[in-house]
Amino acid sequence: MKTSIHIENKLISKPSRLGFKYHIKTFGCQMNEHDSEKIAGIFNSDGMSKSEDIDQADILFVNTCTIRENADDKLYGTLGHLKKWKEQSSDRRLIVGGCAAQKDKELVRDRAPWVDVVIGTHNTNDVINLLNQSEDWGPITKIVEETLDIETEILPVRESGFSAFVTIQIGCNNSCTFCIVPSVRGVEISRRPSDIINEIKNLSNEGVKEITLLGQNVNSYGRDLMIDNKRSPYFTQLLYKIHEIDGIERIRFTSPHPKDFKEETLIAVSDLPKIANQIHIPLQSGSDKILSSMHRGYNQKKYLSKIDMIKNIIPDVSLSSDVIVGFPGEDDADFDETMKVVDYAEFDLIYMFKFSPRPGTVAADYSDKFVEKHFIDTRFMRLKEEQIKISQNRYNRFVGSTQQMLVEKPSKKDPNVLTGRIEGGHIVHLESTQNIIGQLIDVKVYDATPFFLKATL
Repeated sequence: MKTSIHIENKLISKPSRLGFKYHIKTFGCQMNEHDSEKIAGIFNSDGMSKSEDIDQADILFVNTCTIRENADDKLYGTLGHLKKWKEQSSDRRLIVGGCAAQKDKELVRDRAPWVDVVIGTHNTNDVINLLNQSEDWGPITKIVEETLDIETEILPVRESGFSAFVTIQIGCNNSCTFCIVPSVRGVEISRRPSDIINEIKNLSNEGVKEITLLGQNVNSYGRDLMIDNKRSPYFTQLLYKIHEIDGIERIRFTSPHPKDFKEETLIAVSDLPKIANQIHIPLQSGSDKILSSMHRGYNQKKYLSKIDMIKNIIPDVSLSSDVIVGFPGEDDADFDETMKVVDYAEFDLIYMFKFSPRPGTVAADYSDKFVEKHFIDTRFMRLKEEQIKISQNRYNRFVGSTQQMLVEKPSKKDPNVLTGRIEGGHIVHLESTQNIIGQLIDVKVYDATPFFLKATL
């Protein structure tokens, strides 16, 4: 049984699962990855230890995604396979959390009754209590609709000792018709600047060299904090404060929204050497008609003006974007407009998605405008082939140059190759057997593909 003690007027629970092992499966975005790190920290505080082998685990946490339809299909397929894992021992516990759990609520349990705990995106700090309740009373579902306090005293367990995610904001106030995020993550809530700064200082003391600032719309960070009695974004000022922290050598951020991109933020990226000259600026579509139907808050002209502003201020910038192919109502002329923007912007990388209707979104009700699959497939392939050509040209510019690379891990395919990323976010395969994981080093790029660079020391 779990016991409690009082320390500094706080009720602290003693670890109740010493010797237990846990495993976490994560689907989806960087925000989910960071949430999984927090869950790992909570499990560690309860006396458990991490297992890389699911078959050795007593507790399994599945962190779910629901951005696209195939994410749901993948989840329920995974839960089906995990039924056998669960049945192999009566002591095993299966927990499902994340965005799909928040959205589907009881549906997860209905389709997978062997799940012990279904927990929403706003309940992660309560996971141990809910696990205890499930052991006492049987399977339990707890989903709260309102966003809870995003602060936690639990230290995340990170996969990397030199690179870390730092949440600066959760939730989203935008109303994109294809997106379920506002429903599962709630409204925008910004963390206090001092809490962010202190967390990053602690990370620096632990040896972290690179941080990635996370938010659904980082450009609007601080608008809800009323700093200096002003309801305005504070993101640029935050970048300057973070840049002053000793030990942190590289700063990234994701994701921004094109409509909120400010010149002052781009000047900060240009002026502050620690901030990576990498900008992710989601397009989604180049058609004014489709952008309006998506409720994106900009048209093609405004988007291209942002591209021009970025390139004028940061001439050597590496650009990436998101594009949805086959949004309801899209015809060939609309897609041509998307291709026009892609050719103009010359993105280094595009994350491409085929539209799939998400229950709970406005676009799911556009069934009378759904695009036939063969049209979507044809357009998707056209975009992919064009972007491969553009990426090859963009990556070629690094050949013969010296770049600073953060070495992340050994290659899975070749023990004589290490992988990492340069400032622009491009993947690099480095020919080396030296023990330099976690170091920022200079490399010489000698070859380029549309997907990665090759380099030597």
